[in-house]
Amino acid sequence: MIGLSLLGGMLDADYQRHALLAGSFIALASGLVGYFVVLRNQVFTGDALSHVAFTGALGGYAAGIEPLIALYTATIGAALGMGSLGGRGRGRDVVIGTVFAWILGLGVLFLSIYTTARSALNGAVGVSVLFGSIYGISLAQAITAAVIGTIVAACVLVLGRPLLLASIDPDVAAARGVPVRLLGLAFLALVGLTVGEAVQAVGALLIVGLLVTPAATAHRLSARPFASMALATLLAVASLWAGLVLAYRIPRLPPSSAIVAVSFTTYLVATVAVGGAASVAPAPDPADP
Repeated sequence: MIGLSLLGGMLDADYQRHALLAGSFIALASGLVGYFVVLRNQVFTGDALSHVAFTGALGGYAAGIEPLIALYTATIGAALGMGSLGGRGRGRDVVIGTVFAWILGLGVLFLSIYTTARSALNGAVGVSVLFGSIYGISLAQAITAAVIGTIVAACVLVLGRPLLLASIDPDVAAARGVPVRLLGLAFLALVGLTVGEAVQAVGALLIVGLLVTPAATAHRLSARPFASMALATLLAVASLWAGLVLAYRIPRLPPSSAIVAVSFTTYLVATVAVGGAASVAPAPDPADP
């Protein structure tokens, strides 16, 4: 009864309903995409795209265009650009790290241009992009987030088996006729789209906490690909819901911080449960659902 009354109180407010609607589908997409981000060792890619998300959104504000359009264009374009580099070596990481340090500085420049042209009070825009503004999502934005989250999730499920094989053994996948490079580019486009979505929930700085941490927890708990994928999605959605409940109960706690804190705590518990950080789950078998 206490839990139901708490949830009922939350749902009385429009902004809470919008946050739950948008956040649930953002977390759904993040959990599914995050599973493959961890499997493919592309965590740094997700982190780099957070820099792009920050700069893209602020570039939209500075240019006077729809920030979400600028955000999605920047993250998807950058993801495809990284995918075109090919390989997974140190040289590519150095290039990405160098370029995205500059991109983050460009985002600060856009923020300065925006605040100078309008009002110093608009510095709050930078804070909302960095740390999320899930309570500021309108009904139209929530519906858009739900549609995009559904599309991303459907694409991941359709690409699931060939993407799994290409992630584990690209040579075998290529020998079986899987278009490994094209598949990799399609997946990175989905990562870019997911990162753009997740900015609304947890902000550019905390994206990894929703995109990677639930997936890392799932990988630690299960080596069965589709079970681990489902678990990553469940943990991402549960972290978002629990974080919103915590933020509702503790008004001074930012919802993005609460969401990431729940996600990280779950990861720590899972690490202890499976015997410490040194334990590593065996590589998943694509033939084992």
